[in-house]
Amino acid sequence: MPSELVCHSDDSLAYSFVASYAGVVSFLAVANEGSFAKASDRLGIGRSAVSRNVQKLEAQLDARLFLRTTRSTSLTREGELFYKNCQPGVERIVQALEDMRELRHGPPRGHLRIASAPGFGRRVVAPLLSGFNARYPEIALELVLNDRPCDFTADRVDVAFRDGHMEDSEVVAKQLIPMQMVVCASPEYAREHGLPRHVEELENHRCINFRTSAGRIADWEFKVDGFTHKRSPAARQTFNDIDLMLQAVLDGQGIAQLPAYLVCDSLKAGRLVICLAQHAPDDGGHYLCYLSRKHLPARVRVFVDYMTEHTRTLDLHCLTTSMTNTNASALAIAD
Repeated sequence: MPSELVCHSDDSLAYSFVASYAGVVSFLAVANEGSFAKASDRLGIGRSAVSRNVQKLEAQLDARLFLRTTRSTSLTREGELFYKNCQPGVERIVQALEDMRELRHGPPRGHLRIASAPGFGRRVVAPLLSGFNARYPEIALELVLNDRPCDFTADRVDVAFRDGHMEDSEVVAKQLIPMQMVVCASPEYAREHGLPRHVEELENHRCINFRTSAGRIADWEFKVDGFTHKRSPAARQTFNDIDLMLQAVLDGQGIAQLPAYLVCDSLKAGRLVICLAQHAPDDGGHYLCYLSRKHLPARVRVFVDYMTEHTRTLDLHCLTTSMTNTNASALAIAD
């Protein structure tokens, strides 16, 4: 074995780069076609280029691969052995190329890993997955619920649902629906303790706070006289799970500022009432995020389209005329 190959024999990857890939491709083409002329036509390069590539490969391997005469070209014993060893690798490369082409342009299939905050994942994302699976049965879905922002690369996430304002320039963020935040209480709480009519009155109420995955208490946000105001009221109870917050409010334990998607059904059913609607903050957004528009696999593309369409048909808005009327009724209850 030539010294230039020996020096790389302990590293298969480095060793493979020593050999000329153009030479290997040319060798396989000549072996399959039975002549250098036909191989050059197959590869779309000149016959002399094919010949040079094979000669370079033979020199690198220190072995003669073809017996060449003016009438025929045939493999030597060394050539037959090399061809036999190369063939499984070629088939796997061809299959890999076909698989990638199918993932991009063929019927959607494969594994899709989805990340979401727990509340939005349970209430909005998860209920839509069965319909998606029925339409695309060859896509296997994995939903991961976590309150911290995901790392697309480290967590191997294909698509993530995020709330609020997106600041990562490397992430494609498609807004699904506005993100409304509303202050809610149970009718029982309203009758017993009243409801705040102004932001300053929060300190007089049993507030329920949310602790984020970063360990801090989430601010309550309001719009007062056209300006954004953030408050962090003292709390009787604090949770790091938004569903537990909702349950505490439903149980009459206090008031909390919660996302609209979480409380809409309870508001419509009269299990909750809104207060401070006149100071509701500007809508943020619920976003569907992925890393790049370029070379987007079919499984990701159809999931983005499906979730966008079906999420936007959901009635998750709270600050409507009917809810405003509910708010007036709530104040009447409080009085």
